[in-house]
Amino acid sequence: MVDQQSDSSVIEKQQDKTATPQQYRVYLLNDDYTTMEFVIAVLENIFQKSPAEAFRLMMQVHTQGRTVCGIYTFEVAETKVTTVRAQAAKEGFPLQADLEEDH
Repeated sequence: MVDQQSDSSVIEKQQDKTATPQQYRVYLLNDDYTTMEFVIAVLENIFQKSPAEAFRLMMQVHTQGRTVCGIYTFEVAETKVTTVRAQAAKEGFPLQADLEEDH
C-alpha cells in the first residue's frame, strides 16, 4: 500500500477593497460679461442639466458668485472645467469654471 500524503492548501478569500475615488466639485464663477443665456447653455450641454435646473443654477451663479454644477471624479471634473473654459473662450466670454476637492 502506498502512503499518499495529501497537500491541503488553504485558499484565502481576498476581500476586494476598492477605494472610492476622490470626488471633486465643479463650480461656475460669476462675471459681469457672460450672458445668462450662455451660462444656461453651458449647464444644459456640458453638465446635462434640464432647462429648469440650468436656470436655477444660473441664478445662483448670478446672485451668489458661484455654484456647484456637479461632483465628479478628478478626470471627469478636469475635463468639464477645460470644456467650459474652451467653449467660453470660443464664444468670446470670460466665464470661468473651477474644481475643488469634495470633503
